[in-house]
Amino acid sequence: MDNVILIGLAGVLAAAAPVLFAVVGETITERAGVINLSLNGTILLSAMSGFAAAYKTQSLLVGFLVGMLVGAIVAFVVAFGSIALRQSQVAIGFVLALTARDLAYFLGVPYMNVPGPTLPGLPLPLLKDIPVLGTLFFRQNAITYLSFLLILAAWIWLFRTRPGLMLQGVGERPAAAFVRGANVNRLRYLYTIIGGAIAGLAGPAYTLSIKPGWMGTQTGLDGVGWIALAITIFGGWNPWRGALGAYLFALLQWLGLVLQPNLPNIPSQVLQVAPFPLMILTLLLVNVGDAEWVQRWLASMPDKTRRLAVKALRAMRASPPAALGTTFERD
Repeated sequence: MDNVILIGLAGVLAAAAPVLFAVVGETITERAGVINLSLNGTILLSAMSGFAAAYKTQSLLVGFLVGMLVGAIVAFVVAFGSIALRQSQVAIGFVLALTARDLAYFLGVPYMNVPGPTLPGLPLPLLKDIPVLGTLFFRQNAITYLSFLLILAAWIWLFRTRPGLMLQGVGERPAAAFVRGANVNRLRYLYTIIGGAIAGLAGPAYTLSIKPGWMGTQTGLDGVGWIALAITIFGGWNPWRGALGAYLFALLQWLGLVLQPNLPNIPSQVLQVAPFPLMILTLLLVNVGDAEWVQRWLASMPDKTRRLAVKALRAMRASPPAALGTTFERD
C-alpha cells in the first residue's frame, strides 16, 4: 500500500479519537437510561478549558484532567436535573449544550491563537516497524492509543462483567434491576458522570493533539457533539459499532481534503461539510428497515437480492435502551 495513503489513514485513526471518546461516553450514559444532549457544548467547553489549563500549567496531563472534570460537571447537572428535579433530560441537555458553547467562546477569548503545549507522538518500539500495521496503529500518540483501549474496555465492561450487565438492566428495565438489588438512581448518577468525563476527553484531545490551540469559532469543533449523538444511535449503543461510526466520519472528512484538488469546480465548503449530512443519511438507513415503502421495495427484488438486503438492514438495525429518557421512582 502506498505510504502516503497509509499515513493518511493513520491520521484518520488519530482524528477520530475525539469523536470516539464522545461516542463511548454517550453510549455508557444512555445505557444507564440517561440522554446527555449537552455533548456539543461539553466538547467545546472542555476543549477550551483543557487547553487553557495546559497552557497555564504547562502540563498536558492537567489539561486532559480538566477536560474530564468539565465533562463530569456538565453531566452531573444533567443527571441532577432529571433524577432529583424530575425535569426533561432533553430540555436540560439542549439548554446546557447552548450554555456551555457560549461559555467556551466567551471565556476562551484570552486564549485565542495562543501557542500552547502539544501532545507528542509516541511510536512503540518494535511494533512501529511492522509493515502496514505499524504505520497505522503504532506510530500514534498516547491519546490515540487510549482511544483504542477504550473501545475494548467499554465493550468488556458492558457485555462481559456483572456490573456491566447491571448497567444494561438499569437502562432497559430499571424496576427489575431494583428488585435485584440495584440502586437505580445512584447508578444513573455514577454512569452519567463517568460517561460525561469520558466525553470531556474529546475537547482537549482536539486542542492539545489533533489541531493544537484554541481559535474560538474557528476551532472547528462546533457540531461534532451532535454528530457523536447520531453515531451513538448508528452504533446501536455498542462501543464497537460506535467506533466504526467515528472512524467513518473521520474518513469522510479526510476524503474531503483528498478529493478537493481533483474537484476544483466544487466549493471547498461543500466537501468540508459533506461528512455531516452523510452521517445523518447513514443514521436514517439504520432505522428505515420497518418503513412501508422499504418493505414494498424489498418485495420487488429477486429472492437472493432481497435476502441479502434484509440481512444488511437487520445487521444495521438498532434498538435504544427501553427506559432511555425516563425517570425511575421507587414505589
